[in-house]
Amino acid sequence: MTDAPAAPVRHSRKGLIIPFAIVFVGLALWTGWWFFLTQQIEKKLEGRIARLEQSGWTVKHAGVTTTGWPMRARVAIKHVDVTAPSGHAVAAPEIVAEANAYNPTKWVIIAPDGLVLTRGEKGKVAVRAEAIRMSVHGLTQRWPNVAVELAKPVFTALPEAEPFPLSRAASIQFYMRPHVAGSNAPTDDVDVLFRLVDGQGRPNGPVEGLTQSGLLNAQVEAVVQKASALKGADARGLLSAWTAAGGRFVEMRGELGAGESKAFLSSSALSADDKGRLQGEVFLRAEKPLAAIVGLAGVQQGGALDRAAAARAAAATPQGGTGDQGQGVDLVLNFRGGRTYLGPFALAPAPQLF
Repeated sequence: MTDAPAAPVRHSRKGLIIPFAIVFVGLALWTGWWFFLTQQIEKKLEGRIARLEQSGWTVKHAGVTTTGWPMRARVAIKHVDVTAPSGHAVAAPEIVAEANAYNPTKWVIIAPDGLVLTRGEKGKVAVRAEAIRMSVHGLTQRWPNVAVELAKPVFTALPEAEPFPLSRAASIQFYMRPHVAGSNAPTDDVDVLFRLVDGQGRPNGPVEGLTQSGLLNAQVEAVVQKASALKGADARGLLSAWTAAGGRFVEMRGELGAGESKAFLSSSALSADDKGRLQGEVFLRAEKPLAAIVGLAGVQQGGALDRAAAARAAAATPQGGTGDQGQGVDLVLNFRGGRTYLGPFALAPAPQLF
């Protein structure tokens, strides 16, 4: 007599179902978080626009689209036009902002199709570049870290606008970060850095003349004191309130290269008067200082450079203002009373902040 065959063993399928169930639940929770996050982003954007409009700004756009599921939050705004009460404005066919959905405190903002800047009464200038981007992170800090970069920008003044000083550049960069005091405690100050790489002036313009048809390079860094006083509806109101609160640029240093000429700058403190004109002293060591004097005095808003005064001032400097190859001349530029002075010679109006 033979034994009956054993019944087949049925394995539980729970081992297969449980991982899929975990993934499904996790995906559902993550999707819920993503939709919640994007809704919060859109609400904050709407609130920010409303506050700007209440302050006198004009904000126009053709709609907001949020995509990027599952790992990113991507906000695209079409046909953006933002105008300040002063008449200054920025417009773009599209602005795109992206952040990781799991770390929405760091954003990258780009203008893929360029920008149009309105410079008040000076008119509009179109900016096209290989890349126009800004990154912002540390939004939970008192002052976030900000980096702005224009890669190979080209500037074109639009019809009826005043010419723009630059025609193109290899790179324009701006950085801002919280300033840390010696105690490593955060302060109300911020560090700023501006860098211009291989700037080229427009034909027959001041930059082209300054650089002898060469390239302009500049790097300036400083500490902005009392940054929390930078409040206002536009640049004029923002900077005038900051100035009234005692805001200053301190620990400034930089380098300017114009063709074959170079100048190394430093200043312990610079501020602005009640009309927005820069005041204070800038110390510089210049090679071929005549070109440096003309260039520094010429980088200002409004008013013409007194070239005769510049020539007299340069002639009064050591070595007739020319400087031997490899040698430098120490100079002091003084901004006072709304003018730029080299010794007793008034060269031009002082640079105007607002």
